[in-house]
Amino acid sequence: MVTRDSDKREAILNAALELFAEYGFYGTPIPLIAERAHVGAGTIYRYFESKEALGNAVYQRAKEMLYDVLNQDFPEDLPVREQFHVFWQRITKFAIENPQTFQFLELHSHESYLDKTSRTVELKVWEPGLTFFEMTCQRKITKPLPLKILVAIVWGMFVGVTKAGQRGHYSLDEDLFNKVEQICWEAIRY
Repeated sequence: MVTRDSDKREAILNAALELFAEYGFYGTPIPLIAERAHVGAGTIYRYFESKEALGNAVYQRAKEMLYDVLNQDFPEDLPVREQFHVFWQRITKFAIENPQTFQFLELHSHESYLDKTSRTVELKVWEPGLTFFEMTCQRKITKPLPLKILVAIVWGMFVGVTKAGQRGHYSLDEDLFNKVEQICWEAIRY
């Protein structure tokens, strides 16, 4: 049984992440979150003023976690293609080690309940990719497309392959991710 306040809050966040990943935000009732977190339904409202506030807290925590994985000690001194490889390895590792978080972020639409802070965190996650592609486009290393399109191509390819693998269409392994990385790079390089 959960006892301390910080433990209760963490249990609620973890239960909400698991259930939102499985059933989506709108398909997950508060009583089910409470049951999974081993707290009373009313306890959730001591920590989060609404289901939307809880959804935003889960979303922000997941996006910040992704941002940290992708950007912590990023080797900006490497050649561009090697930087892309490091980025690809990091998103691969994130998706494999955090399947529920990845599923929550990428298999469900969040737009209808996100608040201003969540939208700011979302933009923060995009910034390093936009900066990378601004530099690679200026140096004529990647195709001269709008920066957000280049980010969307890379992210979309990764997400699509990962989703299908998580759904059992094929086995997600290092060899597959390496092949897809190369195909992705070929799609965006100049």
